[in-house]
Amino acid sequence: MNHRDFSRIAERLLRCPAAPYHETAVRAEVETICAEHGLAFKRDVFGNVLVRLQTARHGRPFVLAAHMDHPGFEILCRLPNQPWRARFLGGVPDSYFKTGIRLRLMPGAAPAKLGKRLPGAREFEIHPLAPPAQPPRFAVWELADFSLRRRQIHARACDDLIGVAAILATLIALKRSRARVNVIGVISRAEEVGFHGALAVAASRQLPKNSLVISLETSRELPPAKMGRGVVIRTGDRASVFDSAATRFLMEVAAEMNRHDRSFQFQRALMYGGTCEGTAYQEFGFQTAAVCVPLGNYHNCGPQNKIAAEYVSLADACAMVDLLAAAARQMPEYARLTGRLPASLRQLLRVAKHKLL
Repeated sequence: MNHRDFSRIAERLLRCPAAPYHETAVRAEVETICAEHGLAFKRDVFGNVLVRLQTARHGRPFVLAAHMDHPGFEILCRLPNQPWRARFLGGVPDSYFKTGIRLRLMPGAAPAKLGKRLPGAREFEIHPLAPPAQPPRFAVWELADFSLRRRQIHARACDDLIGVAAILATLIALKRSRARVNVIGVISRAEEVGFHGALAVAASRQLPKNSLVISLETSRELPPAKMGRGVVIRTGDRASVFDSAATRFLMEVAAEMNRHDRSFQFQRALMYGGTCEGTAYQEFGFQTAAVCVPLGNYHNCGPQNKIAAEYVSLADACAMVDLLAAAARQMPEYARLTGRLPASLRQLLRVAKHKLL
């Protein structure tokens, strides 16, 4: 994937603040990008977006899943002394909620600051610094929407808009190349509060049960995975280990890509920093694998308990797109690629019996 093309898609998405249940701006941009590139899309009843590129009539569906939301504050009500009462949705440790931190009230982008903690489940006062043009519905950290520095994307919400950008970039690349594929992009809501959008899709009949689902994420950089060393084929998350054959398929495709192009880099690791949508799809009976790119300042948790922008390697993100596009093209070869290991083991068994006897 061309770095410039991917950056343009990512920037458009990252300039749209979002929080769980408040993904309207991101969703509108997703749908605009789809329309510009002639990609068929629809919203389901829950507000998730499903994008489809089917140029192979009978191909097994290759499903790419990512989410639009990011941890943020949901506005609950106006308090008598003018501030707003808000509840924080998403996984950020208590030590990061310091009075006076700058926020952005949405919609309208009115400046605000974090006030005192209130009784209740992670509820806070939010004090506007200027009168909002309209009643706010949610608030986000006041951080840069997007910047590109030293071949890294820095943004408030790399998690998981880099994954959403990768889905769109993969579909655009496949369409441009006129590839014979059957790919469905599932771009879901409210992942940060328990995969709500993904669970709704997984429990519905929107995806064929024989789909191969690939979860896309940015995942906290943890050993042995290293930022800048390529896309990570994720063997599991904090809760689950993903399907062995599906993971092997991605490994075979990646290894073949590396043999033809040594500049293509990939890694294989158990990314145990969190639980991803792959677990949700797997528990609902879908054959599931996952890919990710290592993420810095996960959920905006920077050094010394300071809120900071997340960041990822641009090269890692582009490698993820390249791998997914190649895997989509190789879906007709799934049985052959995943059968290499069993065939090798059967050959070893024949040798073993001869030697042992």
